Amino acid sequence: MWSIGVISLNTFRENLRDKILYNLLFFAVFLIGGAIALGDLTVMEHDKIISDIGLASINLIGIIIAIFVGTGLVSREIDRRTVYTIMARPIHRVQFLLGKYLGLVVTLVVNVVIMLIVYLATLWSGHVPIRSTVFQAVQLMLVEMLVITAVALMFSTFSTATLSAIFTIGVYIVGHLTEDLKAIAERSPSATIKGLMSGLYYIFPNLEMLNIKGQAASGISVSIAFQSMATVYGLLYATLLLVGGCLIFQRRDF
Repeated sequence: MWSIGVISLNTFRENLRDKILYNLLFFAVFLIGGAIALGDLTVMEHDKIISDIGLASINLIGIIIAIFVGTGLVSREIDRRTVYTIMARPIHRVQFLLGKYLGLVVTLVVNVVIMLIVYLATLWSGHVPIRSTVFQAVQLMLVEMLVITAVALMFSTFSTATLSAIFTIGVYIVGHLTEDLKAIAERSPSATIKGLMSGLYYIFPNLEMLNIKGQAASGISVSIAFQSMATVYGLLYATLLLVGGCLIFQRRDF
């Protein structure tokens, strides 16, 4: 556990030194602040526009960080050849991978908290009521980021950063289309297409389950049961991905 903590802390510090995080945070603040101006253009939907753009900005920046920082966690160490030094120490590969993952998770949490504070300040300055649905949406966004980070990390254990990013973006897109894949499978007369779509539906994560931004912007809350079920689903999927990534990384030759 001590080794995991040290690696995660070093990863967090490295991420903080990465200028892209500050640029993304600035971009998020710009988007959230601009929501007020856009909200003023549509008087009838003022509150919903501000809420919707703010939540979308938090989600977008968080996912970008998860994908493009996550895919470089392992490949960057390999490119720098620092992985050889780390592997020469009494550190298990699983500890190394989990430490990298937790370090990025801490980075994501810190960034999301900062963006959430700015978002709440934007709602307050725009005279938009702050509802509990906002916190429900942000909590599930964090779970989605945990899943995407695990996806990015798993791909990075056996592929380059560029390919890992492409694969992770593909998983993210398909993950939000799983319900459509299920509908295609149910309606298609072809057994091949039905089997393919059904397979994709069950293999890829159902990220749309973690997306309640639209309801939150409209002030519609979800039940505690759904919130808990979606959270457990996301955490279990992320755990399975981490286990797969650790198994792959253990068998990789350096």
